[in-house]
Amino acid sequence: MYILMTLAFIAGYAAIALEHPLKIDKAASALLTAVVVWVLLVVGQDALLGNIENSAHYIDESLMHHLGEIAGILFFLMGAMTIVEIIDTHGGFTLITNKITTLNKGRLLIILSLITFVMSAALDNLTTSIIMATLLRKLISDKKELWLFAGMAIIAANAGGAWSPIGDVTTIMLWIGGQVTAANIVVEIILPSLVCLLVPLLFVASRLKGNLQPVQVNSSNNKFEIPLRESKIALYVGVAALMFVPVFKTLTHLPPFMGVLLGLSVLWIVTEIMHKRKESETKKAFSIVKILQKLDTASILFFLGILLAVAALQTAGHMTDLATLLEDKIGNIWIINLMIGLLSAIVDNVPLVAGAIGMYDLSVYPTDHIFWELLAYCAGTGGSVLIIGSAAGVAIMGILKIDFVWYLKNISLLALIGYLSGALTFWLLNML
Repeated sequence: MYILMTLAFIAGYAAIALEHPLKIDKAASALLTAVVVWVLLVVGQDALLGNIENSAHYIDESLMHHLGEIAGILFFLMGAMTIVEIIDTHGGFTLITNKITTLNKGRLLIILSLITFVMSAALDNLTTSIIMATLLRKLISDKKELWLFAGMAIIAANAGGAWSPIGDVTTIMLWIGGQVTAANIVVEIILPSLVCLLVPLLFVASRLKGNLQPVQVNSSNNKFEIPLRESKIALYVGVAALMFVPVFKTLTHLPPFMGVLLGLSVLWIVTEIMHKRKESETKKAFSIVKILQKLDTASILFFLGILLAVAALQTAGHMTDLATLLEDKIGNIWIINLMIGLLSAIVDNVPLVAGAIGMYDLSVYPTDHIFWELLAYCAGTGGSVLIIGSAAGVAIMGILKIDFVWYLKNISLLALIGYLSGALTFWLLNML
């Protein structure tokens, strides 16, 4: 069953990658893969233990444990997407897009990518990717150009999250676990992360010629005018709510989704007060209940399926065996970390980093050792090589309906070159 689980995961992964030729939504493939892999785990565990009751109890406990972690990610995603949708519905992002006057493709790509890089360090790469996907949809009308900009946003978001202690789940894990300190990770990783972005960014920007065609605004969407003051309130309160999430986590030590829910509730109350004296039809158009209907539920279910499938492999020991295999067969910390980064493009980087943390005690590699620094960089940026290799990629893929194969053909090689360039920069900084 151990091998069957691997084969089932690969088959499900292939179905997700071939979503468009198969004409089967990736969310359906991901959910089916998750259930099949967990069923195989149950059957295999029954055969191993010879006791279906003990086996069912063990599997149930494992599933509930992973489901709790996954639920936190999903609620974070839903909360952040709702906040972004509220800002968008109230015209908050229009205030930003109106400030962007350049239509030159190359110049605009550089500006947006650098903004994404900085924002993902201050917020996190998932929240930033959701915001940027919404902004890009308002700036770019051509689908292929939109996808190209979005692909660079994924690379920028992951690169920006790698050098910040709160920018990515894996850096948060290493920071909380004591493997790295906040100040050191910023100093050591910011330059490699910047190189990881700049190498593909400058290449793509230099090849983009001409100006973008402005997005044609559908007048039917402007049935209800909203005052500038209210747009500003929605924008400022929404962005402040998102930026407060890492502060909330630091102060309370509660999971990030609790901070997002706090921000959402505050923004919800603010908008309710803002519209309470308006006509019922206008109130309904800007109500959170109406806005919630716009959320892409299929993308959230896709996320659920992918994470559940990886959790099954983690429970069965695939991730631990993989980490042990890397150590036994390779041993070199540079190659191990590069391999972990590339593997994180296929499976979730969280269990890979968790496996590495479990393998190496702080007595082997103390706090701020080069191994942990390189792990933070590789696990944070390696996921950009495939669009479903990172939370940022999955979110943007769902929001903008980017094709897996298109990303593989047009972005993956650029992301790989950037990833290796950043790793080389880190090596030069530490070896020379």
